[in-house]
Amino acid sequence: MDLYVGQSRRHWCLHRDLLCYHTPFFQEKTAGNDKLKPSKIELLDEDPQAFELLVKWLYQGRLDDVSDMPMDKKWDYADACQKLYILCDRINMPQLKDIAIDQFRKGCNETGLVPGPEEIKPIYDTTPPRSPIRRLLSRIAARQIMDPDSNSDASSYKLCFESSADFAIDVVNAIRQG
Repeated sequence: MDLYVGQSRRHWCLHRDLLCYHTPFFQEKTAGNDKLKPSKIELLDEDPQAFELLVKWLYQGRLDDVSDMPMDKKWDYADACQKLYILCDRINMPQLKDIAIDQFRKGCNETGLVPGPEEIKPIYDTTPPRSPIRRLLSRIAARQIMDPDSNSDASSYKLCFESSADFAIDVVNAIRQG
């Protein structure tokens, strides 16, 4: 089956049965008798790097561990895992979603970097309230805001506060919880 991913329309040729085995999303997209089954699917709103990680997991049964990567690769990989989380949320792949958030969290921790508005906004735009990644990101933001040694203050997250009341509420609740 041909898949085209992202605005660049990166092309993948993958086994239909493998895709359908792992997620009802592809089962629904490819439903019908053999003559009516689509031979291509376009996922133009998805991130090609995240989809590449999905393909790796589909064919190898695992993702690389961010801990085994050189320091200069860790943040990019963590960011790709965050985008993989969004993809898995959309296509209903909870097992891979859990692996993605673990790698994202570990990458943030090991690099000492924290997600900024450019990473947080897409999460709040695409995931449901109370999702684990929202909880993680709001706690990170709360910690940054409250840490006197941090370069980040509340104004660092202005874009997120303006675009998502949920983010503002989650951060305030995270601050209250300590």
